[in-house]
Parts: sequence; C-alpha cells; structure tokens
Amino acid sequence: MRVAVITPYYKEPESYLRRCLGSVKDQTYASIEHFVVADGHPQAWIDDEPVRHLRLDREHGDYGNTPRALGALLAASEGCDAVCFLDADNWYHPEHVSSCVKVADEQKPDYVVTLRYLVRDDGSVLPLGIAEDVSGGHVDTNCYFFCRGAFHTLSRWALMPRPMAPLGDRFFLQSLRADGLKAATTGRKTVNYLCTWADYFRLVGEEPPAYAKPAISALPTADWMRRLSVEEVEIVRRLSGVRLGRTR
Repeated sequence: MRVAVITPYYKEPESYLRRCLGSVKDQTYASIEHFVVADGHPQAWIDDEPVRHLRLDREHGDYGNTPRALGALLAASEGCDAVCFLDADNWYHPEHVSSCVKVADEQKPDYVVTLRYLVRDDGSVLPLGIAEDVSGGHVDTNCYFFCRGAFHTLSRWALMPRPMAPLGDRFFLQSLRADGLKAATTGRKTVNYLCTWADYFRLVGEEPPAYAKPAISALPTADWMRRLSVEEVEIVRRLSGVRLGRTR
C-alpha cells in the first residue's frame, strides 16, 4: 500500500517543520510519499529534503484547507492507495502509519481514525483528555487515514465555503457520516498534537505559553449559516457534503 502524507504549511518555524518531516522519515512503514505544500510562504531548505515540495504562489488563510486538498488530490491522482494529513506543528509516533495500514488491511474500511496526545512544545504530554476525541464525536484532521473508498471526499477541504473553514474538521466528519462511509479505528494515540489553545493550559493549572491562542468562536459561522437561503444551503451541501440546519 502506497501511503501519502500531506503537510500544508504557512509561516511555521523551521524547527517545527523539521520535527514534522523527521517524524515521517522515522515511520516504521516504508512505502510513504510525503507531500509538503507551502501556502504562499515556501522555505527553500525543504527542497533538499526527501519530500515532494509544492509551492502555492499565494496564501489562502483557510486553516490549511486549500493546500491540504491540493496535496491530497495530487497524491490520489498519482496512484497512492491511502492519504493522511500531518500539520506542520504536529508530529507522528513512529508506528502511526503502520498501525493505520494494519487496520485498513484487516477491516477494509473507507477510512481509519487514530487518537492524539495534546503536547507542549517540548514534547511533554498535557495531563488532559478530550472526551469527544475518545467518543468519536470529534476527529482531528491529523488523525485521519483515508483509503480509496473515501477519496471522493478529499476535495471538500478546498470546496467548503470559507466561513466553514474555522470548524472544517467538524464539518468534514459530518460529511463522512452523511455519506455512510465505513470507519475503523486503531484505538491508539499515535499523533502528537501541539496544543495551542490557551484554555486547555488553564484547565490543568498552567499559564498559557506565548504561542497559545483563544478558542475559535463558532458564532461567525453560525451567523453565516442563519443567513443562507434554501438555494444556498443546497449549494453548500453539494460543495461540502454537509446538510445544514434550518434557514429562512
């Protein structure tokens, strides 16, 4: 099975990118192609790495959705059998891909999900669990492993309307379930997710680090949804795979 890892990046520090790329190189699974997609701010040193370095000529400001989709679709068009994502500030455990491949081979799902650790910048784990991660109510973008049965959904990262982008992973999961796709899970935490949410640090009694940020508000997206016409709701459904709630 040829597995593609897609990493969109924007203005992340070189140290973050090297950690991310290094974790893909260190995978125990051999047949991996790493597509690294610059969202308007390419870093030249990546050209010397054993990756596919793609450069978009402008930034898109959509939480990596456009470069993520383009990298994924390129991998699919070039014959990769599975696609997964790894944002530039996160990194995999060495057995991440192999554990996903094992489940995919055994259960033949359309997509596989894993679990994640919330970690500090030094790699230490925050003593905090996210209930909706465990229950499956939320799947972080970095925790997906898409088999060919789900490749038709990859374009949705770019096609979902811009107001949906801040909550894109939540809408994307809704679209997978609306399609009735078969899911499987490794049940293992194999993604290191750099926690950048200030509220999570406060929950464990820590002062948020300088890179932490406030939680994303759902209010602008909800306001946009309320103002959609019936015709616009149908267009959104076609683009994103999500059927929104009531509108005027």
